[in-house]
Amino acid sequence: MRERLLIVTILILATAFFGEMKINPFNSPFRFSLGSAIFFFGLISFEMISPLFIGICAGCFVVGFRIALDMLTGQAALSDSFFTHAPAACYYINFALIVQITRFRRLLEFPIRAGLLGAVLDFSSNACELFFRYLLDESFIVTYQVMVVMLLFAILRSFCVIGLYNIFVMKHLRTLGEARQQELERLMMINTGLYEETFYLQKSMTYIEEITRKSYELYSHLMEGEKVKPHAVLYIAEHIHEVKKDVQRIFAGLSKLIGQQPLRRRLPINELCGMVVRANEKYAELLGKKIQFIQTCHADLSTNHVYALLSVLNNLVANAVEAIPTSGSIHLQVELQQSNLIVEVTDTGIGIAKEDADWIFQPGFTTKYDQQGNPSTGIGLTHARDIVQSLHGHIQLVSSNPGQTTFRLTIPTSQLLRKEEM
Repeated sequence: MRERLLIVTILILATAFFGEMKINPFNSPFRFSLGSAIFFFGLISFEMISPLFIGICAGCFVVGFRIALDMLTGQAALSDSFFTHAPAACYYINFALIVQITRFRRLLEFPIRAGLLGAVLDFSSNACELFFRYLLDESFIVTYQVMVVMLLFAILRSFCVIGLYNIFVMKHLRTLGEARQQELERLMMINTGLYEETFYLQKSMTYIEEITRKSYELYSHLMEGEKVKPHAVLYIAEHIHEVKKDVQRIFAGLSKLIGQQPLRRRLPINELCGMVVRANEKYAELLGKKIQFIQTCHADLSTNHVYALLSVLNNLVANAVEAIPTSGSIHLQVELQQSNLIVEVTDTGIGIAKEDADWIFQPGFTTKYDQQGNPSTGIGLTHARDIVQSLHGHIQLVSSNPGQTTFRLTIPTSQLLRKEEM
């Protein structure tokens, strides 16, 4: 509101001031002035303000301004000055009223039509002012030449204003175009950089899958009491080192492209859940699945254990994505109950068989196979359980039926509020 009042104030001041740059063609107080052009330009430029409001304000102010000038210069008495200048208000009010009725601003996309209609508005508004002066018994003669002069001035002012308006619009569009071009070039550079980083990501994904498989094989040999060859451990260490180097390279590249601030070590639970949902929305798109994600968080709590919770929640939600054949929904619900944080992940997937429910947290147990028929490592839920237990919480399968499977995490808030051990 304050901005609009400021615009109107500046416009009526400019109209009144430039209105003194005039010619009086008929040896009468009637005038052609630059103020009319300023007024017309303001009417079509500020779309957020009613034209009629501007017209009434401008008409009243112009009359008051001219009367004040007469009083200061002593050219006329107050009553004479009022009757001399009052008809000028008719011009501005009539002009603004017709602009509002005809919705003139919609024609600005068609400069020729706008220019012609503007000339008609200017001519009719001048005629309205002359008619009002006639009613006040001003002495002037309206001839054919007077009408021609009025029409020529109307056409000249209208097309000058419309032309000036279009020059400003074109300059603005050119500026926007340059800005968009720069943004497009920046996005192309980012896209090129991301394209390069995907090669490192694909390499890291392959290495990580191999490391996971080899690690589980090593775990199995140790559990069976078999002798482990040193090169097997070295193989895993070498691959982890390679993945670490790739991750450092990717992180450096992405940080340069995105230009983000350093990551915070403490995040609200709601924001953390949003990160999980957004990541798995992309994962679902990658798998070609149409999944609706619903996030409900009623926990006003922040935690330092960002990586731990991200790992657990991402495991559960990613499993839910994989469990849904083609389409379905996943609901991530978070709430505080007494001194515990309760997180439930519910999906509409195929569910877990009853005979498998007791084994899902056991290392190596899996029901998932890749396209080549190789089984998954089966340590995702085991890892999630270990993380939750490290926070003195527990994870459980609440229910599992075709169309509805729910996992629940229960973690004491006191553990989430303490500092993460480095």
